[in-house]
Order: sequence, then structure tokens, then C-alpha cells
Amino acid sequence: MRTAELTKREYEVAELLAWGMTKKEVADRLFISYFTVDNHTKNIFQKTGVSSVNGLSAWWFCTRFKISFDLSPLKRAVVAGCLLLCILPREMMSDQDTFRVRQGRTRTSVRARRGRRSRRERDFIAEF
Repeated sequence: MRTAELTKREYEVAELLAWGMTKKEVADRLFISYFTVDNHTKNIFQKTGVSSVNGLSAWWFCTRFKISFDLSPLKRAVVAGCLLLCILPREMMSDQDTFRVRQGRTRTSVRARRGRRSRRERDFIAEF
């Protein structure tokens, strides 16, 4: 991998792809065509010397956080562990929120299938 001179738009596309967005999501976010994003991606790959989105993510994070590409395996493992510790708490929190939403929907659907209604609901319906 090498340093590359990206245009402002190419850098925006590279950043969004590095954070895990798809090309379609990048196009929607930047209000440009999917094909424009695809062309920018090809130019980015050519300028940076990478051939995949995963490689682009590694290049972007190393460039952004000024991490040398020529690290020994031990240093790479330490840096990867530090980045993982920074990202892991946020990921764990988002998983818990997702679980709570699913749990609430499941309970609601079980009640609806059984047809049971609380006394308040029956009284409310009886009024009409």
C-alpha cells in the first residue's frame, strides 16, 4: 500500500466505504449516482493500490490514524487490539438495543395471537 492523492469526493467515498457502507448507501448519502460511486471506487483502488473494500478500510484507518503500513506482526496485533477495544463497547450497546426491540415485538405478537385483552382494553372497546 502507498500514500495516495485523492480528491475531496474520493476521500469522502473512501471514508464511507471504510466505515462499512455499501456503494448504494454511499450514493444515497452523498446524493450521487451509484455508477459515480463505482467510478470513484475504481479510481481509489487504482491510486491506493488496494483491490478490495477490506483493503481500502485498512488503508483508510492506517492513513487516518497515522499508523505505519510496515509494522511487525506483534505491533499490528497490538494496534488491532486497541482499535477493537475502542469499537467493541459501541457495538455491544447497539446489539443490546436491537435485542430489546425484538423482545418487545415478540411479546406483542404473542398477545395478539392469543386474543387476550386486558380489562382496560375490554372496557374501552365496550364504551364504543
